[in-house]
Amino acid sequence: MAYNMKKVIAETPSRFTEGHRMCAGCGAPVVARMVMRAVKTEDHAVVACATGCMEVSTFIYPYTAWTDSFIHTAFECAGATLSGAEAAYKSLKRQGKLPEDEHTKFIAFGGDGGTYDIGIQSLSGAMERGHDMVYVCYDNGAYMNTGIQRSSATPKFADTTTSPAGKVIPGKMQSRKDLTQIMVGHHLPYVAQTIAVDNFKDLYEKSEKAIYTEGACFLNVLSPCPRGWGYPTDMLMEINKLAVETCYWPLYEVTNGVYKINYKPRNKRPIEDFLKPQKRFKHMFKPGNEWMIEEFQKEVDTRWQELLDLEAMTNKGE
Repeated sequence: MAYNMKKVIAETPSRFTEGHRMCAGCGAPVVARMVMRAVKTEDHAVVACATGCMEVSTFIYPYTAWTDSFIHTAFECAGATLSGAEAAYKSLKRQGKLPEDEHTKFIAFGGDGGTYDIGIQSLSGAMERGHDMVYVCYDNGAYMNTGIQRSSATPKFADTTTSPAGKVIPGKMQSRKDLTQIMVGHHLPYVAQTIAVDNFKDLYEKSEKAIYTEGACFLNVLSPCPRGWGYPTDMLMEINKLAVETCYWPLYEVTNGVYKINYKPRNKRPIEDFLKPQKRFKHMFKPGNEWMIEEFQKEVDTRWQELLDLEAMTNKGE
């Protein structure tokens, strides 16, 4: 499909409006605005949002930044709540209480706390049942709304309030969970990983595919947090770019089990370039801690190679 991305941004009415209270330099509102732009003008959307930064900052009764129907649901049940709304919608259509030509799209948003951890049971259930919905995780790598506690999305060695880097431990001791691959394991028609900014085209196109693919779809979007990651607010775009160029956060999609890597850096940058601008990793650059950077790099390289292998394996017949 040929289109002008700048024209799409300039001329498509925003379903996620100005006036929210998200922090300057946060990736989450960028994610919400671009995902919602992918909904066709003539279609309606029902949005469910798990408790978290996005919910408390965009829907403070009686004020809202959402122009479509919006459901605030508890931390653990965004997937269940939205799947129930989708099932009710189908029932009303069967009963003739809604016109056949009425189109509503069902989109859930949750941070990594409400998606990787607390909400994974309802997310997994909704995906396994195959509800016609999209779940969007804005992954900021910790429980940012409640004080920057570590989550299973927090990268290894990151300094958080519950994994403080010091003499006892060098930050979080566990590797980051790969939720995108877990969702691929649900055998969904469409799963994708993308970023908040630097590549609006990638985020927009994947959002459109997910929204207009029949069945349960999942988007995992890197959503940097200036408070939790410790970068200047004007570095949001640069942080996203470094995540992709170092292959810490590869851009890829899986359509009916077939992998496609959307961007392969010509000159893959060392992981230090991504780590250094962030205060949560500053202890890794102290003398004697070089082993942490080496271990981090090794894990990134291993996961990147696994992804390359999966792409090659699932595209053999083409």
